[in-house]
Amino acid sequence: MEDPRELLLAQVQQLPHSPGVYLFKDKKDKIIYVGKALNLRNRVRSYFQKPSLSAPRLRILVENISYFSFIITDSEAEAFMLESNLIKEHSPRYNVQFKDDKHYPYLRLTTEEPFPRLEVARRVERKGSKYFGPYSKAGSMRETIRLIKKLFPLRSCRQQLVDGETKGRPCLNYQIKRCLAPCRGDLSSQEYSSVVEQVALFLEGRQLSLLKKIEKEMNAAANEMEFEKAARLRDQYFSLQRLMERQKAVTNDLKDRDIIALVELAQVFTVGLFRIRGGKLLGSEYFHPKGTTDAEAGEVMKEFLRQYYDQGSYIPPELLLSHLPAEDVLLSEWLRIQRNNKKVKLKVPVRGEKKSLVDLVKKNALLHIKQEKEDLQVRESSLEKLAKILGLKDAPSRIEGYDISHYAGQGTVGSMVVFMEGKPWKEGYRRYKIRQAGPADDYGALAEMLQRRFLNTELPYPSLILIDGGRGQLSTAQSVLEENGLQDIPPAALAKEQEHIFIPGQRAPLILPASDPALKLLQQVRDEAHRFAVSFSRDLMLKSSLSSFLEDIPGIGKVRRKAILKHFTDLEAVINASLDEIKSVPAMNRTTAERLYKELQTKNSVLRRQ
Repeated sequence: MEDPRELLLAQVQQLPHSPGVYLFKDKKDKIIYVGKALNLRNRVRSYFQKPSLSAPRLRILVENISYFSFIITDSEAEAFMLESNLIKEHSPRYNVQFKDDKHYPYLRLTTEEPFPRLEVARRVERKGSKYFGPYSKAGSMRETIRLIKKLFPLRSCRQQLVDGETKGRPCLNYQIKRCLAPCRGDLSSQEYSSVVEQVALFLEGRQLSLLKKIEKEMNAAANEMEFEKAARLRDQYFSLQRLMERQKAVTNDLKDRDIIALVELAQVFTVGLFRIRGGKLLGSEYFHPKGTTDAEAGEVMKEFLRQYYDQGSYIPPELLLSHLPAEDVLLSEWLRIQRNNKKVKLKVPVRGEKKSLVDLVKKNALLHIKQEKEDLQVRESSLEKLAKILGLKDAPSRIEGYDISHYAGQGTVGSMVVFMEGKPWKEGYRRYKIRQAGPADDYGALAEMLQRRFLNTELPYPSLILIDGGRGQLSTAQSVLEENGLQDIPPAALAKEQEHIFIPGQRAPLILPASDPALKLLQQVRDEAHRFAVSFSRDLMLKSSLSSFLEDIPGIGKVRRKAILKHFTDLEAVINASLDEIKSVPAMNRTTAERLYKELQTKNSVLRRQ
């Protein structure tokens, strides 16, 4: 039987002395590494010569190569671009990767639609859209969305809109001046496109350019006596100006640049990035690459720049770096192409203000690593203590939390949240509409939800399930687990108010100190399940018929109901309406308007308490 290595070496001898890309594959035909070369034969042959002298990571890679394929290109620069695309497409195990299993989120501007909107995206996949990010922290992304909604009247609905076509009455966002309402059908595409361009400039961090654009449009609107539009742009201008005044100035030259620093701690790299626009610090991100064991800092830097700026992110004219990236000439050419043939300067400063800025990013990245390490230690300690308290064999790696919610016994729903290694894993969350259990039958609803969850064999089994409730809810969960032959999955219940923990086989509940980390972890799971269930219940309620709600309000007959339905689009719009706005509805009198307003406030307060 021939030696597999000899077969690979024989295959190597058939490679051309040409630039191109090579793809290493394992026994399952899965691509495990993608590389590029100026000379394919020489580069691939180097992997199989003197493997004992190779770094451990490289030796493991070579041991897993079953065979390889290659693609010839006309130049090394073309091979560089093809390598980048193939790494993005296949995510090979042994290439440096700057993403985790769930991918870093992006903001996507759907510019392929007649009236674009902004949405969250986990992958860059839709042609024609503009992407911004990635964001290493979902919180900073949500804050960005909140600011955009406040500053720019961009639509947020998912309606399929056609230029010039009416889609009913505008929603509440139009009434509070948060949307230009292209659904009216009479909005010019030019005016809406101007707002889209403003949002793009804001997300790129080009705020000085944005201010100039808004000022120009404001003056033009005033000259054309479009005073309402001019007033809107004026308010927008001053809001943006106040925001910029709060941002910290870090350079005096008012230039755009990104500052990127690598920090290595215990053979683990972290990349810190500061975005400087107009000399001001707009934000920071921290990324944790995979597959960097034994990797050189220059290689890690190259892969970060290539993967980060390959996704449509705004590329400033200058990048200040802590380490010179490998293949910097090819990378500079690639960045120039990505920036629409505009030069990108790569600089590793050695003194002065720019060196201080790079050092500042390094310092913040180190603090970020230490904070994450401390958080990990706290979670591990909490999980180990929880296992000891509940009598589990091992610390629970996957905890599932469950809760039931309804509004006055109607529209019962259930929620399942997942915590992996002590952290929320939102990709695993599930919502359930309860179909069989009767109104206000919480035990029946819980049993139905658990039955449906454990019939789904595609989901992995949890290490622990936590029910929001007491002994009755725990007994229900035990019965479902026994019926499905899942007695090995340990259940527990956490009751509100007294925070008693109920576990099988113990009559008395466990009572832990309020400061106990194990109790805090259970409370976090329980509260997240409750929040998720209530939000689902509220969403369903808000989608219910406004007409049926109005039928129960004394003094509102067919005429007034028709007038209210014409004025407002759904129940949420009415709930958020002021008393004066309800009074302004045709056919309404003061007494009926006050009665409706009071009923709406009562309904809203009940929802908020749930």
